[in-house]
Amino acid sequence: MQDFLEFKRFITPDVLIACYSCGAVLMPLLLWLTRGWLLRRLGLLETRKRLIERLGRRNRLLLTLAMIAVFLAMELAWRMMFETMIAYFQMRDYLQMLSTQAGFAPF
Repeated sequence: MQDFLEFKRFITPDVLIACYSCGAVLMPLLLWLTRGWLLRRLGLLETRKRLIERLGRRNRLLLTLAMIAVFLAMELAWRMMFETMIAYFQMRDYLQMLSTQAGFAPF
């Protein structure tokens, strides 16, 4: 436990994968629920309906496709962030193992 508190031992990739999974599923769900709550709370439902009616069919489709693209890009960025952190911890562990085999003092 002391090694963990002194940052000699880091969070394992399993914990990072669990955090990624929770964020990939829970964040979009919470954002969707918050969006609905804000629309009701601020009384924007009627304004939203009028805006959607004015957009027309083609622009509604383009807006929907754009929102899907933004969602997928954000999910990809979320995944890449966690892959980078996992790779960092794996590289650090490997370098520490190499330094102890070569006779150098550990980090």
